[in-house]
Amino acid sequence: MGKLYAEIYGCTANTADGEIALGILKEAGWEIVDKPEDSDLILLVTCAVKKPTSDRMLHRIKALKIYGKTMIVAGCMASGEGDKVKRIAPEAVLVHPRAITQILEAVESKKDLLTGDCVDKLGKSRVLKNRVVGIIPVSEGCRWGRCGFCIVPFTRGRFVSYSLDKIIDEATRLISNGVMEIWLTSQDMGSYGLDFGRNMLPGLIKSIVSIPREFWVRIGMMNPIYLKPILRELADLYLHPKVYKFLHIPVQSGSDKVLKAMNRGYTVSMFKEMIEYMKNRIENLTISTDIIVGYPGEDEEDFEKTIKLIKELEPDSVNISKFFPRPHTSSERLPQLDPRIIKERSRHITEVVREIAYKKNIRWIGWSGRALVDEIGEGGEAIARNIYYKPIVLRDNCGHILLGRKVEVEVIDAKPYCLIGRLIKILDREILEDG
Repeated sequence: MGKLYAEIYGCTANTADGEIALGILKEAGWEIVDKPEDSDLILLVTCAVKKPTSDRMLHRIKALKIYGKTMIVAGCMASGEGDKVKRIAPEAVLVHPRAITQILEAVESKKDLLTGDCVDKLGKSRVLKNRVVGIIPVSEGCRWGRCGFCIVPFTRGRFVSYSLDKIIDEATRLISNGVMEIWLTSQDMGSYGLDFGRNMLPGLIKSIVSIPREFWVRIGMMNPIYLKPILRELADLYLHPKVYKFLHIPVQSGSDKVLKAMNRGYTVSMFKEMIEYMKNRIENLTISTDIIVGYPGEDEEDFEKTIKLIKELEPDSVNISKFFPRPHTSSERLPQLDPRIIKERSRHITEVVREIAYKKNIRWIGWSGRALVDEIGEGGEAIARNIYYKPIVLRDNCGHILLGRKVEVEVIDAKPYCLIGRLIKILDREILEDG
């Protein structure tokens, strides 16, 4: 066929889309290469959730266009801001996220594929970005779809859950091929199955952890709005030795006024109640959340409430985003805050979050136990994660040798966003469980 160069950006769902596209093209005879200049075809799987990310995508499209190759632009830029892509690269072929399984058709016809509703992404060939991690999309689209800031409901289409049987088959296949981590992902894991008439997330987790072999499961982001009815059952499942004690629930603001303006569907007290319940049930639970700074109408008092909430709950990590209006959202039409105010608030909350993360990580110094090397750092170092999904950097060891290995480590130092560990020994045949 020819040679293919690819870049994949954005969320875990996007990563899975990119892996599927590469798998389909490789199966059709395309050879994957490491440099765009060596290729006949360039594939860019894009993200458009934030304006700075969108701007970066446009910059990459412009930079890659100079090679004069056939270019496929897939992902959320194709469906959400395709007009901007075409202004920069008129010959680029756009592929909707729901049409990624038709990537070969797009390549051969060189025609845009901007629809695709009954997509089924499971059971397809994959080229894994990380041979240790198997990312499984459990649904497409966002069930809530009402948040004032989010472009995703427009770019990803209507909400559809995949069948439980197909997800289990996908997990079994990936695990049989050597994957050691299963990442369950979607635009909102907390809503899985609601289009079938009930929340099926607990049943999904039960089925996944029942698969034989040694592996760990990471449950993806869950919006608070759908969690309360399943919270008790969810906490029970988090106690299973195969489930990472990692909970990603975005709050976005500590102000009820701002949450109402965002149309998030919950209050700060509801969010706090859920977090406290999970923390009380699961010892050393790692908490991750998201904050948007500078949403239209956010005043100083609202921002201070967000700071107060973060200090009170002490999450392990916070994804902080400066607000930028996105196309096809209600907030795009609202009066915007002064960018200088947003910048200063972002700086302040970043400092607060960094201090909290460092304080919490220091408590891990002296911990020792089992972990899985699931990542290679930029310097080639091994990065292991324990059952609490804490990243432990093993500076003196080769990541390429240890990737996918179970190890026993000791935490000897801490930084705000990672732990520093010492390798004690490699565990080849021991059962992977809570250390």
